[in-house]
Amino acid sequence: MTQDEKLRGNDKIEEAVEALQKEPTQERLAHTLTVIRRRMREEGEFIVAVEPISDGSQLKLQTISTEDGCSWWPVFTSFEEEMKGSNQVMSTFMGSIRQLFEMALQTEEIEGIILNPWNRTIMLDKTLIRIVLG
Repeated sequence: MTQDEKLRGNDKIEEAVEALQKEPTQERLAHTLTVIRRRMREEGEFIVAVEPISDGSQLKLQTISTEDGCSWWPVFTSFEEEMKGSNQVMSTFMGSIRQLFEMALQTEEIEGIILNPWNRTIMLDKTLIRIVLG
């Protein structure tokens, strides 16, 4: 199985998020979370940006800050989404959607995960992540 096969099907998430952006209703949100849960159960993966820790010995997940000062992990459904807004080439790896969600819940320094922060964006705070995990 190639790496890209682990991303196949993430376009369904992009479509659901796009529909949610056009019509932000509870029903659309519930549908979007269901689509994300389905991809998670299919062992789908997201692309995660990483950066070196100051001593250079390890990598950590990159964070981005929102205007309110909160930190989030940016993750991407596809390499195309990753490339849309980044002004520098990022180091990335592919990670299990389920593992990323579980790590996010255990990481106090972040509010959650921003999926596709440059375009078809959804901010999954820890409450929404718990809903997806079930």
